[in-house]
Amino acid sequence: MARTRLYRNGVLAAEDFNPAEISDHLAEPGVAMWLDMCEPDEADLATISEELGLHRLAVEDAVHEHQRPKLDHYESHLFLSAYFAAVDPETERLRTSEISVFITPAALVTVRKDPNFDIDQVVQRWETNADLAKSGVAFLLHGVLDFIVDSHIDAVQLLDERIEQVEEALFAEQVDLQPLQRRSYRLRRSLMALRKVAGPMREVLEGVQRHGSHLVDRTMRPYFGDVQDHVLKSTGRIESLRDLAATLRETELTVQSNQLNVIMKKVTSWAAIIAVPTLITGYYGQNITYPGINTDWGFWVSTLVIIVASVALWWSFRRRGWL
Repeated sequence: MARTRLYRNGVLAAEDFNPAEISDHLAEPGVAMWLDMCEPDEADLATISEELGLHRLAVEDAVHEHQRPKLDHYESHLFLSAYFAAVDPETERLRTSEISVFITPAALVTVRKDPNFDIDQVVQRWETNADLAKSGVAFLLHGVLDFIVDSHIDAVQLLDERIEQVEEALFAEQVDLQPLQRRSYRLRRSLMALRKVAGPMREVLEGVQRHGSHLVDRTMRPYFGDVQDHVLKSTGRIESLRDLAATLRETELTVQSNQLNVIMKKVTSWAAIIAVPTLITGYYGQNITYPGINTDWGFWVSTLVIIVASVALWWSFRRRGWL
């Protein structure tokens, strides 16, 4: 189902009109139009692509999924591909939603690959900043890019909080490494996936301001610069979190090695304690004559020596923190 909007001289003049009427308004001065389509095929885009002069390769990219974030420059328009991103708070996995955008001098066409891209949030941004609508297509494009980049910032903030939780849990008194390692692996996977969709946005924003200089007027230029600053902020934090995630992995291995050392000390200490009675009973088991052989007091003396020596070793190991 398609959604449409028509701005005339910075004022919302029509909404949800028939997409077939777009060609009737293209020649009007001061007009900026928006058309949104969700999960269209090439047949759905055929009419609009002919009216707006969209390149065949761009239309193919808009229909096919899993495009990389990019900005392509064609003779009559720009084609942009980007991803909304969100981290599931329960599973801590990254969820992405792809969107393609055709940018022409008088129209902005958004093609969503799935319904998870909340286009209503973009419309809300347009309504909040309605005073900028006089800038036309640049105003519409800014709302889309601002929403996408803000989703990247929200995602990296949540991943930052969760990685800090793992870091604090690693230094708790009682650490169960197995669930922490699984959680750390999930967070690293989400972080890498976010880096793939957020990292190229820097080049996308630079390309918009370079190739779309005829669209981005003096009024909108600071706003696009602000979005670009947000891109740099999110990518910088992602790189910092990558280093932190690598450090967490090394810390997990160190903690695991320390736990193994503690276990080995305890096992070795108990083995030493057990060796004492084995040594004494082995000595008294010799088939030779020695003081106390075949007497009750000899048995009690050997038993007392075993107990005293074992307790002394236990106390000594306990004092050193080996037990």
